[in-house]
Amino acid sequence: MITEGLKGRDFINLRDFTREEIDTMIEVGLQLKADNTIRRRHDDILPLRTLFMMFFNPSLRTRNSFEAGIFQLGGHGHFLQPDATRLPTLEGEDQGYGSERISDVARVLSSMGDAIAIRILGDKVNWEYEKSQKIIKEFAKWAEVPVINMEDNKDHPCQGMADLMTLREMWGRDFTGRKVGVTWTWGSSPKKPIAPHHDFMYVASLFGADITFARPKEMRIDPEIEAAIKANVELYGGSYTVSEDMNDACEGADVVYAKNYVALDLLPPVTSKPQPEEMVKLFDKYKNWIADEKRMNLAKPTAQYMHCLPCERGAEVSDAVLDGKWGTACFHEAENRLHAQKGVMACIIP
Repeated sequence: MITEGLKGRDFINLRDFTREEIDTMIEVGLQLKADNTIRRRHDDILPLRTLFMMFFNPSLRTRNSFEAGIFQLGGHGHFLQPDATRLPTLEGEDQGYGSERISDVARVLSSMGDAIAIRILGDKVNWEYEKSQKIIKEFAKWAEVPVINMEDNKDHPCQGMADLMTLREMWGRDFTGRKVGVTWTWGSSPKKPIAPHHDFMYVASLFGADITFARPKEMRIDPEIEAAIKANVELYGGSYTVSEDMNDACEGADVVYAKNYVALDLLPPVTSKPQPEEMVKLFDKYKNWIADEKRMNLAKPTAQYMHCLPCERGAEVSDAVLDGKWGTACFHEAENRLHAQKGVMACIIP
């Protein structure tokens, strides 16, 4: 399998890669996962490589899948909490002896290791929608090693890869004729990112799925992402339909991806500052938007529920769905964070 064109590349959003390149990384991850069943060692793939993992936000799956993944490939992960060093900042945001310019941090870490992974979103950038990816791209500008996006406000490419791997394991490479129901759900917190929805629909659109996306009229997604999904459908087949009725996403679906996310029109730059109270009021208009047994029974008998986790039980999804026959793929999806990211790291880290 040819991976030379991927070596040394940053992994910031999936739209930077062709379908064939994404396919290659998934295939590598699937091979590594298959080998794991016989406990084959992979520590000859990235021996003695160091991955610096910079977490501005808490993490369970992302931290542990990267740390375990780089170790299984022969390397080592350094867990960095930015406020335990000095806060890396953009030019113009320096705080005397309380921060360090990203340009300096990126060059120092590049001299000591082989890749830098960053997770930053939400209140860590005061919910300024574009700022989190701007910070990651600033690291990429100055770093001399690959930079990996572990999630920002707009993109979660590592989750998208795990989602794609899970769908591939269920259906093979061609999603033609498969209905992917994607929907917003109610949630009690105005802090859940929209990025996982973006990347789930993006990867599904690369392989011919029929996507039905349900959301209240106020809960739009990023127009750039939506345009990319539509372009993929035009190029690779399948369909993309938007509805304001959650049942439309669930009815006859092979998979139901149901999750809460923030209202972009109540965040900067649309508003001058985040509007969490108004967002909670908006969410509460749609408390009946939950992936429960009634909704999942609208789907095909073999349908599966998917969510990036952590989920809000009783709000986004019922216990009966997550813990029952519909929830199996959700936990495969979580496990596949490890295998998909191993595929990415094996391909891009020199």
